[in-house]
Amino acid sequence: MSREAKNVAQKILAAHLVEGDPAKDAEIGIRIDQTLTQDATGTMAYLQFESMGVVRVKTEVSVSYVDHNTVQIGFENADDHDFLQSVAKKYGVVYSKCGNGICHQLHLERFGRPGTTLLGSDSHTPTGGGIGQIAIGAGGIDIAVAMAGGAFHIPTPKVRAIVLKGRLRRGVSAKDVILKVLEKFGTKGNVGWIFEYAGPGVKTLDVPSRATIANMGAELGVTTSVFPSDAVTRQFLVAQGRAKDFTEILPDRGAKYDDVFEIDLAKVEPMMAAPHSPGNVVTVRSMKGAKVNQILIGSCTNSSYRDIRTVALYLKGKHVADDVEVGIACGSRQVVNMLAKDGSLAILHAAGCRMLENACGFCIGAHMSPRTGAVSLRTNNRNFEGRSGTKSAQVYLVSPETAAASALTGKVELPTKRPVAAVSAPKRFPVDDSMFLYRATAGKGVRGAEIVRGPNIAPVPKGVPLAADLKAVCAIKVGDKITTDHIMPAGARLKFRSNVPQYAKFVFEPCDAAFHDNCLANKEKGLANVIVAGESYGQGSSREHAALCPMYLGVKAVIAKSIERIHRANLINFGIVPFTFENPKDYDKIAKGDALELKGVRAAVEGDGRLTVKTAKGDVALKTALSDRERRLVLCGGLLASL
Repeated sequence: MSREAKNVAQKILAAHLVEGDPAKDAEIGIRIDQTLTQDATGTMAYLQFESMGVVRVKTEVSVSYVDHNTVQIGFENADDHDFLQSVAKKYGVVYSKCGNGICHQLHLERFGRPGTTLLGSDSHTPTGGGIGQIAIGAGGIDIAVAMAGGAFHIPTPKVRAIVLKGRLRRGVSAKDVILKVLEKFGTKGNVGWIFEYAGPGVKTLDVPSRATIANMGAELGVTTSVFPSDAVTRQFLVAQGRAKDFTEILPDRGAKYDDVFEIDLAKVEPMMAAPHSPGNVVTVRSMKGAKVNQILIGSCTNSSYRDIRTVALYLKGKHVADDVEVGIACGSRQVVNMLAKDGSLAILHAAGCRMLENACGFCIGAHMSPRTGAVSLRTNNRNFEGRSGTKSAQVYLVSPETAAASALTGKVELPTKRPVAAVSAPKRFPVDDSMFLYRATAGKGVRGAEIVRGPNIAPVPKGVPLAADLKAVCAIKVGDKITTDHIMPAGARLKFRSNVPQYAKFVFEPCDAAFHDNCLANKEKGLANVIVAGESYGQGSSREHAALCPMYLGVKAVIAKSIERIHRANLINFGIVPFTFENPKDYDKIAKGDALELKGVRAAVEGDGRLTVKTAKGDVALKTALSDRERRLVLCGGLLASL
């Protein structure tokens, strides 16, 4: 990058640039300082790391968190946790034990460092942007490469400044701010952007509030979101006993942005995302009085001390409505300890709240599924249809303040009617790192350490080189905004994540339960499988199984109107060609079960990325824009096949 004035994102990227020139190239490679995994994606990431033959991780720090599948029904999850712990010991990874907390909250507290890069096998890794990191979610195989010392590649980003002015009113919080951003920019069309928060209003937001906003940038589909590292950041790190980790990172005077959007914080009102998308934003005022059956508070988005203490202040001396169920999951043991010491836990218990484990749980549909047709208010980040575990449920995303106010009546209430005092940032957090194992051997590992493998852990399948021509079948046709939850269900199915042949039985289960069998039948006939989709295909979770399992079933191409960033990268990593329609209207020319002839597909990938596919209703023109690196991966059958 040039020596001209830089914004925060440009400064951090410039300091980590190892491949490409942002002024010239469509793709750049950056050095990764830190990585994180969680148990739902980590097992596959470490199996892939093993296959690379590297003796230890080469990052500044890598942390393996167990926070998703903590409800251990059957042997699978417990076995996977043993595998993750043994891998961490062998290769020099810090291991966060089950019950320690949620990865993003924990990493912010104990490891996040301003000015560094963080790559995580979870789409909400951008939470680290709240502390001044360039933190990016990716597929597990990209994490494995980063742990092995390899660069991470992204399209050269554009940077949009979200300029904050003024100060939030009482009863309005960071969740309302990010919902306001989602109201403006939606959940699609933001691929390739970094959202950088700037302006005088930034200093009025504490680090947990900044982290909430950065966290839900994932719902926008941006590469990441980032805040400056300033006096507020320093205060947070000092309170965590990590003053040495502070680095000031501010935009230069005269720094330029590709776009600017201003928000007057004083004018932000309580917001909520209605079913079934984080981008379906409405005001709380417009929903006031609506009946509520369930309220769940927590997740990586809103589980900080600030958030849960605020809820306790709303509920102090009161009791939740008789006909509403309220559950609270703190983000970390540190948060629980603080709430225990200041009396908040007693307040919440007396108010009739269920205290849940410090884990992702309800956010991923792993427990606390609502009853049939229920209205559930939740402080997490996604409300996709069926993600809660109950397809008929109506899930709304709200702030902790709105959740607490509504819990008292069992109806949607405005938290600004009787707001509580703001929770001050603690001067000192109680630090207890006893559930982080192997810190002393981080980056070194323990030679000769045995890796524990349960019967549910299967070898990682590899792709095969792309053929010159493909005779194919449209195995499924889906519409717009298909999420990775649609493609690869979580909840009760997530325990099979370490066993691709078993997990692949549930690909597209919510859309077409016969997809697995039909794909295998086509594969046996020598036919390739193709997925046809509408706009914003693959949004949501970073789970690479949504590409890995289709690859195992013989899927060779996805043809969509548009494909989201992380999923597109995962498709390429597993040798699946990500095509888009030259003319979106051609989507109507293909139906499920149609025979498709992809003649010259390999030559198209080697060349300009354009291909004409023959269908029963006429020719369909396709295109794919691949970098040289991506082209090599697709041609050889994916990243593992290329090693």
